[in-house]
Amino acid sequence: MVNVNIKFNGRDYLLACEDGQEEDLEKLTTQLNAKFNKLKADLGNLGEAKLLLITTIQIMDELLTVKSTLKKLKDHNTELEKKFKEIKILSEDYKENRDTEVRKLDKELSELKISIENNEKNYSEIINKVNNSINTFISKAT
Repeated sequence: MVNVNIKFNGRDYLLACEDGQEEDLEKLTTQLNAKFNKLKADLGNLGEAKLLLITTIQIMDELLTVKSTLKKLKDHNTELEKKFKEIKILSEDYKENRDTEVRKLDKELSELKISIENNEKNYSEIINKVNNSINTFISKAT
C-alpha cells in the first residue's frame, strides 16, 4: 500500500491505495472535487455533509445511467450476435441448396446430352433407312 496526499474542499487528506494506483486516485479526487465545487457554487454553502450527499447522488445517477446504457449496448450486441448466427445459418443453407441445385442441373444436362446423342443417332439411322429405301426404289424403278 502507498500513502497519497490529496486535497479535497481545501483540506489535505492522506489516503492509502495499491501501488501504481496513485495517479488514478488523484484523478478521481480531482473530478470529485470539481463536482463538489460546482454544486457549492450553484447551490451555495449548504454544509459539507449535504453537498457531499448531493455530489454522491449525482455520481450514483451518472453511474446508473452508464450501467443502463451498458446493459442496452450488451442487449443490442446479443441481438446482433443472434442475427449474425441466423444469417450464417441462412448462408449455409443457401450454399447447401445451391450446391444441390447445381448437382441437379448437372445431372439434367448430362441426361440432355445423352438424349441429344440418342436423337442424333436415331436421326442418322432414319436418314440412312430413308436413303436406302430411296436407293432401293430407284434401283427397282430403273
